Amino acid sequence: MTFSTISALSPLDGRYAAKLANLRPLMSEQGYMHRRVQVEVVWFIALSDAGFSQFKPLSPGARTYLLGLAKNFSEADAAAIKEIEKTTNHDVKAVEYWIKSKFEARPELKAASEFVHFACTSEDINNTSHALQLKGGRDQVILPALDTVITKLREMAHAHAGVSMLSRTHGQTASPTTVGKEIANVVMRLATARERIASVQIMGKMNGAVGNYNAHLSAWPDFDWEAFSRRVIETPEPLGLGLTFQPYSIQIEPHDYMAELFDAVARANTILIDFARDVWGYVSLGYFKQRLKAGEIGSSTMPHKVNPIDFENAEGNLGLANALLRHLSEKLPISRWQRDLTDSTVLRNMGVALGYAALAYQSLLTGLNKLELNEEALAQDLDAAWEVLAEPIQTVMRRYGVQGAYEKLKEVTRGKTVRAEDLHGLIRSLDIPQEEKDRLLAMTPASYTGKAAELARRV
Repeated sequence: MTFSTISALSPLDGRYAAKLANLRPLMSEQGYMHRRVQVEVVWFIALSDAGFSQFKPLSPGARTYLLGLAKNFSEADAAAIKEIEKTTNHDVKAVEYWIKSKFEARPELKAASEFVHFACTSEDINNTSHALQLKGGRDQVILPALDTVITKLREMAHAHAGVSMLSRTHGQTASPTTVGKEIANVVMRLATARERIASVQIMGKMNGAVGNYNAHLSAWPDFDWEAFSRRVIETPEPLGLGLTFQPYSIQIEPHDYMAELFDAVARANTILIDFARDVWGYVSLGYFKQRLKAGEIGSSTMPHKVNPIDFENAEGNLGLANALLRHLSEKLPISRWQRDLTDSTVLRNMGVALGYAALAYQSLLTGLNKLELNEEALAQDLDAAWEVLAEPIQTVMRRYGVQGAYEKLKEVTRGKTVRAEDLHGLIRSLDIPQEEKDRLLAMTPASYTGKAAELARRV
């Protein structure tokens, strides 16, 4: 069977392949190999500068060539490594052999080839490669996508700051708000979640088979390998890895930062699930219309339908993302003794988890860009809900010491269809100052929105 997007097992590489083109080079197996080559090259160059008499500093030409192996890494290079792996049955060793094969025509590099992967365990290469993948996926895909959603929501909050809307606590009519204020709530929540994702320190370790620099010290006992490893990991790219140094580990980096990162992404996703469901509900109520797209069909049998499919798609994919992210965050920090292999296959699904999140953000943005506010429907709902003014009326009554304020309003409003004249009759009968009566008589459900517009405009 010839592989194509239509025969892909995962919809991320099938139906939705085109939508994830920016994530695939970072989080795919090719992206993993690319980062392994980068780590091996950086380690090799750093060793040449360590002052060892057996490994002199590399020439400028050799350095440029080595950095080019990582910078220009291609699909053909990845395929060549996979071919070597058929013999080695070890993916990291295949990378090492591929790099050494690139030294054949360069005597300077060939003479130093045994310093490729020097004193490293596979996990020294793998954990730093995963870290680089996650750094790229977070900084180049996830955060920019969230920033785009936040920007769109902020624009909507400002644009609709003064548009009154009936609240529905417990699904029942409640104190009015504005459309902009409800969107502003999401902006603030999502911005906070975004900062937590961005603030996670992405860590790496290069300290050998069980984290003690055993092999390193067997070769050069008097060399400060810990300081050397820290420099390699923390020096910015391309001559370092630009990560945060992890000083304590078993054979694997503990993965606690990964759990923190995945939990942070999941929290942002949960906020967006909440929002997607609310928008779905507002579309159902008619508060929002959706712009039509020529040729699109909402239902195979009901021609009138314009379904909120983008919000449904976003909700579904956010759920898939969170299921994977939560498994990753719960499983990865757990390893039997100094190392077991259960993390290896799980880590290969990091890109799947982030892929579903990235796909959901795109769907959500597509849906938001289709929305049109239906101010007529909003106004009709408000005008049919005069009972919501029971709150301000009884609150003013309490201010002036009117006994049984709550109970009197309950008697007039609870379980009844409340008309403006019903409330106005009560207001006129109250023993409160006339100016307060006039203020209450002028109030409508649409005007009773407190600081909602101000809160929305300043978000």
